[in-house]
Amino acid sequence: MSRKKKPYPILENITITDVAAEGKSLVRIDDLVVFVPFCVPGDVVDLQIRRKKHSYAEAEVVRFVKYSEKRTTPMCAHFGICGGCKWQNLPYEEQLAFKQKQVHDQLTRIGKIELPEFLPIKGSVKTKEYRNKLDFGCCNKQWLTKQDLEAKVPFSPAIGFHITGAFDKILPIEKCWLMDDLHNDIRNAIRDYALAHGLTFFDLRQQVGLLRDVIIRCSNSGEWMVILQVHYDHSSPDTLEKSKSETHALLSFVADRFPQITSLMYLDNQKCNDTIGDQEIHVFKGNDHIFLLMEDLKFKVGPKSFYQTNTEQAYHLYSIVREFAYGTPLTGLYDGGNAAPLVYDLYTGTGTIANFVARGASKVIGIEYVPEAIEDAKVNSRINGIGNTDFYAGDMKDILTAEFISEHGRPDVIITDPPRAGMHADVIKVILNAHPRRIVYVSCNPATQARDLQMLDEAYKVLAVQPVDMFPHTPHVENVVLLEER
Repeated sequence: MSRKKKPYPILENITITDVAAEGKSLVRIDDLVVFVPFCVPGDVVDLQIRRKKHSYAEAEVVRFVKYSEKRTTPMCAHFGICGGCKWQNLPYEEQLAFKQKQVHDQLTRIGKIELPEFLPIKGSVKTKEYRNKLDFGCCNKQWLTKQDLEAKVPFSPAIGFHITGAFDKILPIEKCWLMDDLHNDIRNAIRDYALAHGLTFFDLRQQVGLLRDVIIRCSNSGEWMVILQVHYDHSSPDTLEKSKSETHALLSFVADRFPQITSLMYLDNQKCNDTIGDQEIHVFKGNDHIFLLMEDLKFKVGPKSFYQTNTEQAYHLYSIVREFAYGTPLTGLYDGGNAAPLVYDLYTGTGTIANFVARGASKVIGIEYVPEAIEDAKVNSRINGIGNTDFYAGDMKDILTAEFISEHGRPDVIITDPPRAGMHADVIKVILNAHPRRIVYVSCNPATQARDLQMLDEAYKVLAVQPVDMFPHTPHVENVVLLEER
């Protein structure tokens, strides 16, 4: 019989001193760094350590002794349980200050290269209802808090967000502030209809249940897209027909209740995960796409398309990219007297940046791993009458070779917007061999960006660093860096 582990002692009257990664706060106690969720600097708390390692520990608050003067009241009733907006208890100005500090710390500590004075972070135009896409999971048993369990609240089906660190747990969401309020009406109406008509909700462990996932997208063109992901019961012809009948009845209800939806789609996903990139998606009503607008451009967005989720802030992000590429020149590189530059747009996605900057280029060549995204990029060029873009699909390190550059021309400017993991070392080698005059590096992870900048430092000097907040109330931050050949 194993001995029960003795609990760690409670630490009393501890003052939180700083913020940390993943939206947590921290305090240093002797040589131990203690990470605490849902606190802000200046909070005085009693802490219960739950996990301890050699140099750090994780703890939770058992009592607030005194609230920080920096603290503000969270807007969302789900704050403290839902892990999506962990900084709602910080005023937005404080959020921006910490994000600026995060970028500075990571670029200096990891990069260890010469850097200019950073430009002030560009805050989001909106801090509420700023997203154009949200994804909600469905489950047969909702997540219950300790208080719920103590009160013996019964399990019930739910539609909401996945609990951090629990792939099969869904927190029911009544109202989310991240998107236009219509999305709350749509989601809650689907839930209420399903409960009233006895529809089954998905059990991820057992892989049974009809309702699996709901994706909602909206556009600044006034269009709405809803994608209902279901899991048909294929065990017999009768159960399959019942699944189809229930799904179509639900979709008919949604279509009638919400005429604002211009693209209503569904799919039967029999996989173990909810990704839809390899799934066949059917149109129930309307179109298979919506359009998002930026300046005088419009971008076709389908159910599998990527588009920056903060619509208005995406314009400001891309404007910075365009200015860094060949706008107001910091060193007089493109002052109107030179020929328009040849631009390579790496990790181009659906070509939003490529098409946005095409007007100032002789040509833009976009490269992206996902073939479907490249087809979207080509469509977006055609829709907007842009004739100076070429797009290629494939693994970046395989496509962007010396032979490719020899065939298509040495780029004057390379724009790169890689995933969170940053750029592959082979890609950086090809960039160095291509020696463009300028590189504009857009990153959603300043830590991996700092690593890559260190590898580029042998041939390039950083001229400008511009943090951009795309996700208010979260610790995530984008950063744009301008480099020029030494």
